[in-house]
Parts: sequence; C-alpha cells; structure tokens
Amino acid sequence: MKNVLVLGAGFVAGPLVRFFLEKADVRVSVADIEPDKAAALTGSHPRGRAFALDLKNEVALKGEIAAADVVVSLVPYVFHPLVAGVCLSRKKPMVTTSYVSEAMKALDAEAKRAGIALVNEVGLDPGIDHMEAMRVIDEIRGRGGRVLGFRSYCGGLPAPEANTNPFGYKFSWSPRGVLLAGKNEARYLKDGREVVIPAAGLFDSYEKVTVPGLATFEGYPNRNSISYKETYGVPEALDMFRGTFRWPGWCETLKKIGDWGLLDAKESDWTGLTRRAFLARTAGLPDQADLRNELAARWKIDPAAKLLDRMAWLGLFDDGPLPGKSGSPIDLLEKMMLAKMQYETGERDMIVLRHEFRAAYPDGTSERIVSTLIDYGIPGGDSSMSRTVGLPAAAAVNLVLENRLKRTGVMTPVFADIYGPILSELKSRGIVFREEREKT
Repeated sequence: MKNVLVLGAGFVAGPLVRFFLEKADVRVSVADIEPDKAAALTGSHPRGRAFALDLKNEVALKGEIAAADVVVSLVPYVFHPLVAGVCLSRKKPMVTTSYVSEAMKALDAEAKRAGIALVNEVGLDPGIDHMEAMRVIDEIRGRGGRVLGFRSYCGGLPAPEANTNPFGYKFSWSPRGVLLAGKNEARYLKDGREVVIPAAGLFDSYEKVTVPGLATFEGYPNRNSISYKETYGVPEALDMFRGTFRWPGWCETLKKIGDWGLLDAKESDWTGLTRRAFLARTAGLPDQADLRNELAARWKIDPAAKLLDRMAWLGLFDDGPLPGKSGSPIDLLEKMMLAKMQYETGERDMIVLRHEFRAAYPDGTSERIVSTLIDYGIPGGDSSMSRTVGLPAAAAVNLVLENRLKRTGVMTPVFADIYGPILSELKSRGIVFREEREKT
C-alpha cells in the first residue's frame, strides 16, 4: 500500500485527493492548519485520513513526511522550500504546482545526490501551459523546424453565463494570489526586442484578444516571459510572450485600485474607522470625503463612469464596518472582494489557455499553430480551476508512485517523459486542446 501525503486542503486539492482515493492500493493523508477543510476532502473513506498540522511543528512534519511515499505540497509557495528540505532529509519525493523559486532551485544538487525528484509547476499555469507548449515545440523541432514566435494567454474566469458581476471575476483560487499578480513587473520579447513593463503600468498594457467561438478578452503580460526562451529551449525565438486573460473592464479597474493604494501590504491598526474613513485615508483624503466625486476628479473621469460603478458595487464608497480592525489595505480589499465575488451554487467557472506558435522549416515554409484549451467547471461539482490544477499534479504524483519518473533533482514538466503521460491522463478526463494549423 502506497502512502500519499497532501499538505494543504485549499481550493484545488479535491480532485487530487479523489484521484488517489479511487486507487485501491493508495492511502491518502490530508493535512491542513484547519482540520475541517482536510476532513471535507477525505470524508469517511477508509483509505483517507485528515488531520491538523502546523508547518511550524517540525517534529510532526518530519514524522508525517517520513511515513509517506510521496509528498504533495499545496501550501503557500513560501513554505515549499521548508517542506522540500524535510523531504530531502527523509529521502522522499515531492510534487508542487507552484513556480520554482530561487530557494527551490538551490536544492537541485542536494536532491540529485539524494536521488530524489522535486517536481514543480505541474498545475495549470504554471503546468499544463508548459506541457502543451513543449509538446508542440518538440513536434516542430522533430520536423527540423525553428520556433520564431510564441504567444500564450491563460485565464481562470466565470463561464459566460456566470459572468454576472461588474468585475467579470469570481474567485476559484487564492484571492491574495490574484491580487498580488498585479504587482509584478513584466518582460517579454517583441520582434527580437526586450519590452519591460513596470508594475505600475501593468494594467495599462493590455490588448484585446478574440478566442474564436467564445469571446474577446483583455490580455495583459505576465511576469518575465523572456526566461522561457531557455526553459523551452528556443534561443532563436524573436517573440516570447506569456499573458493573462480577463473579461473586459478588469484592467482599468485594477489599475485604479492600485493607484488608490489598495494593493499596499503595509499593516496598520484601523480600530474605530468606518469603511469610508479607511478608504479615504488610503487615498490621502479626509475621512468624510465624497470618495466617488473626489476620485473622479483625481482621475479626470466622469463621476458616472462604469469604473466607479464597479467600485461602488464592491462597497468601496460605503460607510459600513471594515471586515477587520487591522491589517494591510490588500488584506481588507481581499476580504471585501471575497465576500462579494464567489460562485453561486450551480455556476461554472472556465479555463481558457491559448498558445500561438510561429514556426519556420528547412524547406522554406512557415506555419502558424494555435492550440487552445477551453474547459468548464462541473455545476455542483469540481471547478475547472481545481481540475486543471489538481489533476496534472495527481498525474505527476502517479508517475512517481509507479516508478515511471527516472529523473532526479528540481524539475518542471518540460520533458516528454513527464508531459507526455500527464497530457494523456488529462485527455482521458476530458481536458483536451484543440489545434489549428495554417501555412504562412
């Protein structure tokens, strides 16, 4: 009997846990600082165990990892190196869905000496995006071709019929992660030239992108795309861009929310303040200011603008109580958004992942390839976000359990012996890309 230890019982853990509870030869232990969340995933299943675990409890953490065959770390990314360090000390492989941090990279040599795999970036983005990108790139190279351009967008959004609030967004994963993503600088290549977008200008740098048969979205750049020339092994690429999809209106709204100071992380004591007073002080205005009109004047827009309607809908101009007496502006904004931007029972979320490649071949021909994944949540069941993050991670864990992963060290799924089996597993579960090719 194999033992899988899952650390973290958040938004995306459910499909992964059930993947292994369906296997008669696997036991699944789910740990969370909130044991009720873990228990909701395992229920009364005879091969499931749920319990409370604080990662600061080093003795308990070491004991649980020692008893596992594979550890899945779904805790906040800052804790992955801690978990990985314990895994290395106990010679246990680990799987995460998060980006490889510098602290994680630093463990590569030690992991190789220990003969242990530390598999990262096997969720959706990062994860499935890498896998499909490498599948197509390897196919192009197999024909002797060169990849001259790569553009990719990914978005986790309400399905069209569930797009019912002015923000065009509902939370299917960490609200903090969604908001913090708007504070990153972006870099990409266009026609061989590096383009740098400072964090303050991120939401000014969107374009409208139409996905045929679905909708037109706002797409803005995501972090450092240039590094993916090396990741994907395409030094010849002149265009390298990775971005995020949102429904229209998101970018101008988040731009102004950032300008307002509501994404700041400095903690303060707000005891005794109404919501209006807190928000006025964040904007550098008097406590009783008419926020809508003051902000309209500051931003030189019509007080009746839809941008301000969105903020009013969220409650940013209200006199009501704050959702906490202390914390940072982003802490309180997160709580306000989470209170109003939830999926209703029966509503579906949607994943849209779109890759576009420009390829050139030795015979002088060139080709445009577009590969698109559109996936919907199951009404009353799993969200698409939880499926497209949890299932590829589960498939990666399964590779380890079945001794089919021969690599060691810190890795991502850019190798055919990793991405091939995972994409096949996803296809068997209905998560499938549609590919279009056009000679150019």
